[in-house]
Amino acid sequence: MEHSIYKYILRYSMKQQVILTVLSVLSFPALYYYLELPKLIINQAIQANDISFPVEYIGFEFDQTAFLYLTVGLFLLMVVINQAFKYVINVYQGITGERMLRRLRYELYCRILRFPLPTFRKKSAGEIIPMITGEVEPLGGFIGEAFALPIFQGGYLVVIMSFLVIQNWVMALAAIALYPLQAYFIPKLQKKVNLLGKERVRLVRYLSDQLGESVSGVEEVHAHDGSNYMRAMFSNQLGKIYDVRYRIYLLKFVIKFLNNFIQQLGPFFFYAIGGTMVINGSLEVGTLVAAIGAHKEMAAPWKELLAYYQRREDARIKYEQVVEQFEPVGMRDEDNQLIEPEEIPRLTGELIASNLELSDDTGNRILDGLSARLKLNQRIAIIGPAGSGREALTQVLARLIDPDRGRLIVGDLNLVTVPEAIVGRRIAYVGQHGYVFNASLGDNLFYGLRHRPLHEVNYTGEAEAARLAYIRNAELSGNSTDDVDADWQDYALAGVEDQETLRDRALEVLEMVDLGDDVYRLGLRSTIDPDQEPETAELVLAARRLFFDKVEADPSLKNMIEAFDQHTYNTNASVAENLLFGTPVGDAFDLDRMAENRYVRKIIEEAGLTETFLSMGYQVATLMIELFAGLPPDHEFFQLYSFISSEDLPDYQALLGRIDADRLDTLREEDRLRLMSLPFKVIPSRHRLGVLTDDIEEKIVAARQRFAEELPAHLKSSIAFFDAEAYNPATNLQDNILFGKIAFGYAQAAEKIGTVLSQVVAEMSLRGTIIEVGLNFQVGSAGGRLSASQRQKLCIARAIIKHPDIIVLNQATSSLDLSTQVRLMKNILEEFSDRAVIWSLDHADKTLDFDCVMILKSGRVAEQGEPAKLKETSTLYKEMLAAS
Repeated sequence: MEHSIYKYILRYSMKQQVILTVLSVLSFPALYYYLELPKLIINQAIQANDISFPVEYIGFEFDQTAFLYLTVGLFLLMVVINQAFKYVINVYQGITGERMLRRLRYELYCRILRFPLPTFRKKSAGEIIPMITGEVEPLGGFIGEAFALPIFQGGYLVVIMSFLVIQNWVMALAAIALYPLQAYFIPKLQKKVNLLGKERVRLVRYLSDQLGESVSGVEEVHAHDGSNYMRAMFSNQLGKIYDVRYRIYLLKFVIKFLNNFIQQLGPFFFYAIGGTMVINGSLEVGTLVAAIGAHKEMAAPWKELLAYYQRREDARIKYEQVVEQFEPVGMRDEDNQLIEPEEIPRLTGELIASNLELSDDTGNRILDGLSARLKLNQRIAIIGPAGSGREALTQVLARLIDPDRGRLIVGDLNLVTVPEAIVGRRIAYVGQHGYVFNASLGDNLFYGLRHRPLHEVNYTGEAEAARLAYIRNAELSGNSTDDVDADWQDYALAGVEDQETLRDRALEVLEMVDLGDDVYRLGLRSTIDPDQEPETAELVLAARRLFFDKVEADPSLKNMIEAFDQHTYNTNASVAENLLFGTPVGDAFDLDRMAENRYVRKIIEEAGLTETFLSMGYQVATLMIELFAGLPPDHEFFQLYSFISSEDLPDYQALLGRIDADRLDTLREEDRLRLMSLPFKVIPSRHRLGVLTDDIEEKIVAARQRFAEELPAHLKSSIAFFDAEAYNPATNLQDNILFGKIAFGYAQAAEKIGTVLSQVVAEMSLRGTIIEVGLNFQVGSAGGRLSASQRQKLCIARAIIKHPDIIVLNQATSSLDLSTQVRLMKNILEEFSDRAVIWSLDHADKTLDFDCVMILKSGRVAEQGEPAKLKETSTLYKEMLAAS
């Protein structure tokens, strides 16, 4: 990247800067006449000095009044022309600046993708992210005005000064008499502000890093009671930033004071000198008024130029600091990532590592002249003590780290220098802690297949126009024009033909890494849009019918699930669920705050249930307070009777203490809502409080009908009603199949119903469909919604599914339990029976199923050979086997 912001601007926006400069120059004549016309209006049109009426002007004859209107009209025209120039220049400046800002951010992001891995051990995300998102933000505004603003505003000043000189050179000299003082003092003060600005940026980066550590290490903070220490550290850093910003503000307001003070001295000289000249008759009043007006016009451009100088220095510092941080030693060449070879050769035969050397940032030698020959149809285990270089070797072999010296040869290819397209598709790597992106489970699984868009989307109409506009803006900003919505899946790389066969392969790989059952369960808990996936919705409805056929056929199951029936009260569902008879969509109907909903209260009132609910709420509150009296907050009763939390218990005690059961109709609105909210949570068969009678249940069923029929149009999309013949889009797959509530009080009801559900899924061959739905599950930030073992299995599956010639695993299963490790190793070794597996292991006893064992020591190969032979000949291998 260019190290000077001006060189960067000229390199990528020379044409735009020239256009802005030309527009600025073209605006000057209109500006001069805008300044000249007030003098003409006062001296000639109003005072008739040196002119006799009628007067001939531009081929027409005007009396004094008409001439006044003409000159005023011309003045208005100049105002419009000047503002039009300003509008066009400002808009074009904004567009230019935003495009350049987009280019700069894109370039910085591309450079991150080329950083060598060791860079990220010294720079945290908390430091890098603010540079791209926040620190470069002001540069967009500056880039647009970098040349146009000084030319426009400077030219503005020159025009005004020329006008003043033409009117009277003495007043012109008075107007600029104090400008040299500003030109001398302001840069000196600004230099101090710039140095403080650098310090502020450095401190804010450190603050971002500290914030990132607090978020990432919050478990350690809680585990060691470190919150007070963390607060003190954060407060200390805030204090340092405050001190710097305070000093910046002091200097900035000194600069502002000087500017304003010197600017206000101008009128003093005009009134004193100009007034004297008018009294002496050496100057006309109109000329003085025009000069005063011109001087006022000078204030804006001069102020803009001073502000521009401050912004320029700030932008220069920010740009130089950012560029400095984005030029680490060892950054890969850009072409290495962008080049797309005509053919991606297979990596077969033998991999020859020759004299590999690698040092860390302290100069410590990690790999010390390592050489080895590896057959790429074998399963190779790498073992060694701590500090042997095992991890570094696997990363070098996967081309994640470039060695300081040495070569990696496969056939005619040197893997150290070939394009990333080759090693990224033919070699897969899984580390000990694989990373999962904040996307769907499927997006993460197929990430290794997305290298280039292979099948473009066929846009039409407005979508096509929007796409073309996007491409044009991306090209002007130096951004990628690839369509993120295109089909990026490289089916050939995965060894499949299309999306359907890729889905089958995905199911196979998920089972291989022991993730199939997990994704199946996620699928059961996921929802689908029946309009987008009508076939899946129909299969679920068919499964629902088969499920109830099985339940009806088995007398022991009939009472274990209570199906939803429009005309019957479901005793295993809450009062709120019975009233809605559907699944809420959005926040309009919050099951925990039903009493606060106006429409719900209206239906309750029309059903004659308001007083009943108040009485029920009073009974429930009284029973809960009696039941919870003296119980600890973590008692199981609080979970079973979840109407009132342990935190809210004192509030309800106080509420019951100030009300009378016979005068509930006189309660305040707030107290009424609190009591009325409790009955909505009652589940008769679970809580058995005796507050719901048959009569009340019948009224709720009747209110259910009215609730659906009178639902306002703006609320119709806020609930998905239960329908035995329709798929409910707001409910997950499992609940759509069950279409009811599992009964409370029956031994092993959930397990038995789950068994029937599994039978239905098996008979209808739905497992694959449900797993496919599970692939749409959003895994959260860094896969936070998955367990650690699920994340690691997903990373292994991602590596397998792209069908690499070489898979490199660096203790990839060490975080899993022992039985899972054994099972996954067996499956992976079978999958790669004719391809290369290079596996760095922490225990020597795991190497016995491999074809070759490589033992590292001090960054070199100490022993290499078949496990059986090494057991006989290698003392080191025997010792490691004994130790494991």
